[in-house]
Amino acid sequence: MNVADVSGVPDWLPGHLRDDGIEELYPPQAEAVEKGVTEGESLVASVPTASGKTLVAELAMLASVERGGRALYIVPLRALASEKKREFDRFEEYGLSVGVSTGNYESDGDWLASCDVVVATSEKVDSLVRNGARWLDDLACVVADEVHLVDDAHRGPTLEVTLAKLRRRNPALQTVALSATIGNAEEIAEWLDAGLVDSDWRPIDLRTGVHYGQALHFDDGDTRELTVRSSERPTAAIARETLDDGGSTLVFVNSRRNAEAAAERLSGVTAAALTGEEEERLETVAAEIREVSDTETSDDLAACVERGAAFHHAGCASEHRSLVESAFRDRLIKLVAATPTLAAGVNTPSRRVVVRDWRRYDGSVGGMAPLSVLEVHQMFGRAGRPGLDPYGEALLLANSHDELDELFERYIWADPEAVRSKLAAEPALRTHALATVASGFAGSREGLLSFLDRTLYATQTTEQGRLEAVTDNVIAYLVANEFLERDGDDLTATTLGHTVSRLYLDPMSAAEIIDGLRGAADPTAMGLYHLVCRTPDMYELYLRSGDREEYTMLAYEREAEFLGAMPSEFEDGRFEDWLSALKTARMLEDWASEVDEDRIAERYGVGPGDVRGKVDTAEWLLGAAERLAGELDVGLTPAIREARVRVQHGVREELIDLARVRGVGRKRARRLHDAGVETRADLREADKSVVLAALRGRRRTAETILENAGREDPSMDGVTADPEAAPVSPKGATERAEREDEDQASLGDF
Repeated sequence: MNVADVSGVPDWLPGHLRDDGIEELYPPQAEAVEKGVTEGESLVASVPTASGKTLVAELAMLASVERGGRALYIVPLRALASEKKREFDRFEEYGLSVGVSTGNYESDGDWLASCDVVVATSEKVDSLVRNGARWLDDLACVVADEVHLVDDAHRGPTLEVTLAKLRRRNPALQTVALSATIGNAEEIAEWLDAGLVDSDWRPIDLRTGVHYGQALHFDDGDTRELTVRSSERPTAAIARETLDDGGSTLVFVNSRRNAEAAAERLSGVTAAALTGEEEERLETVAAEIREVSDTETSDDLAACVERGAAFHHAGCASEHRSLVESAFRDRLIKLVAATPTLAAGVNTPSRRVVVRDWRRYDGSVGGMAPLSVLEVHQMFGRAGRPGLDPYGEALLLANSHDELDELFERYIWADPEAVRSKLAAEPALRTHALATVASGFAGSREGLLSFLDRTLYATQTTEQGRLEAVTDNVIAYLVANEFLERDGDDLTATTLGHTVSRLYLDPMSAAEIIDGLRGAADPTAMGLYHLVCRTPDMYELYLRSGDREEYTMLAYEREAEFLGAMPSEFEDGRFEDWLSALKTARMLEDWASEVDEDRIAERYGVGPGDVRGKVDTAEWLLGAAERLAGELDVGLTPAIREARVRVQHGVREELIDLARVRGVGRKRARRLHDAGVETRADLREADKSVVLAALRGRRRTAETILENAGREDPSMDGVTADPEAAPVSPKGATERAEREDEDQASLGDF
């Protein structure tokens, strides 16, 4: 189908597509148009990666805007939201407004009302519904990207319920669901009352196979030699051959440690293939990586990047991952060793994909378990990029002939598993049941069950009465904790219930926080950190070997600070959870005491991404606790606010005012304080030579900070740094490492 023949889209679109080199639609795209995607018809598109799913979404959204409506694009990850926003920004030259929203759950996002296209995570859209965003009534089209993640126990129920609410709110809403791997696409289409495009067409060939011995064995029966040299591992041999052919390699492994080790080892292969110009450009990327955080992870990643390789996992800071993804897309980084997180939709195609580890640790079985077919096929889909690669290859590795046969049966010739709803689990349903009542989608038990009947779970279930039984348990819990009131069959959210729903809290988290606050008198920061760390909304740190004894002793030392009774050591499960929360709280306490990020990473066995994730979550939960304290009128708001601000900026009490100045952050705040500049007001009056010295002579930084502090004349023209103006803090006061570059960015700077 020629782009000029597509109906319902803006007049400028065919010319825009031709300028991008698109004259004809791919077959799956043409089929989507034939099924009415530009005429407001709902559609499920199960189409391989790189086969044009995004254009299908764009056709639907642009056509809906042309009809006078708004479009919403839902993604599973914040990183993917930013990527899609950048893609859609190119439409702004034609007068469209594009917005992105991923954070601040207690917001109705009113500013998004002026946008024609909004990109958001499913959690953000759910919170917008809870907070009464009126502009959602104007939606004509919603796109659910990576819809197979409805199968995910953590994120899936939110996407499922959010789609059900949007469709209930606007019965004429066009729903477009996209995925590369849906084993039961027909069932998803039935749930969404949508047409179906189920295609395996790709613009370039994807060959899948297994490396065994000295050969590649492909799905079409072809066998080709790929020699593994003496003392060489198969992954290195594959990467070497791919580089010789001008391609890049993406290696999937089963743990962070393996990703880092593989990248370090394989950087020896990639370094030999770099040109002088590439080495110079990689040095620049490595320098940016080192500036992200002063941790061993930053240093190790930068060292790999300088040699043309990288690792990618959830322990890396988001800035680390973004820099790696960008350099890999530009083919500057030649190889990335990653955990499966990279397969979750971020655009990082590669000539070859190697699934090195097809088993990973699974706590539910107490050992290693095979990956699902769906996960492996998602990884396979990263292979091959139209316009740059003549083909894509995705390979597994076998250690024996029996394993070769097993991998073909298990993954190469197998279809992805069916996507199954996870909504009927009580933790998911308790959150969404409260929100459904509080946001007006149901006012009775019968109404709640009627709403839930519109979900994927109701479409799929063969367990008669299970959803009803779980719902009754959840209602009883919400009533007992004063989040809902029940009068016969009628259900009403209490004032407290409305607050909990708008705060986007798991009701069990809210109950834990409320119980702790009601029994508190003069809470310490540690007590508050521990309180929020033992809620279901905080993913606690694991207790490593030897940790139990250390944290048991700490628990007894700090018992007076805890908000709530400590369980007995003989209550194994509860006591273990208490200690895990304590370990997490102590990490937050270290952060808020200005302990260096590298020291924290080493002490707790985490990466910078983990530190930042815990800090972000703690800030959100403490903000919620602050609101709940006000609602309960328990007089603890100032103490909670101080604990929240300290963890937000990573500073002691005396630096709070300085750290709130944009651009200062924890390290610069400490240096300014040491130089006698202790408050925002001081910044407005301080000798500029003192400020410049404290900021290590960085004029532009000094001017920006002075301007943000409200100084009338922030210019540093003609100012010379006072060499005596920035004394060093007493040893141990903040445990700053002498080797650090103190102007590196840290979490407090963001």
